[in-house]
Amino acid sequence: MADVYGERIGQGLADEEWLRDAGERGWVVMMKDAKIRYRPAELQVLIQHGLRTFCLTNANLRGAEMAERLVENLARIVRIAEQKPGPYIYGVYSDAVRPLWPR
Repeated sequence: MADVYGERIGQGLADEEWLRDAGERGWVVMMKDAKIRYRPAELQVLIQHGLRTFCLTNANLRGAEMAERLVENLARIVRIAEQKPGPYIYGVYSDAVRPLWPR
């Protein structure tokens, strides 16, 4: 977020706004908020822009643990993102990547 918006703006940006920007740019989204699939405004943006999103399923991991989990699953994430059009949310677990939404 800080790389795209700057630290100050990135910290206060609404999820709908950065998700919309990611969708318009065709980016694959990595996040740690699995509850996004229950919030209508964010879910609407995800659907509208066909977002391909991957979510760490444990938001309490330390930074190094998050990075390790993403690196361990990177090949799976890339394969899904390249082969499957959005919208979707996949959960990134320690040993797998599985669909969270839609089911």
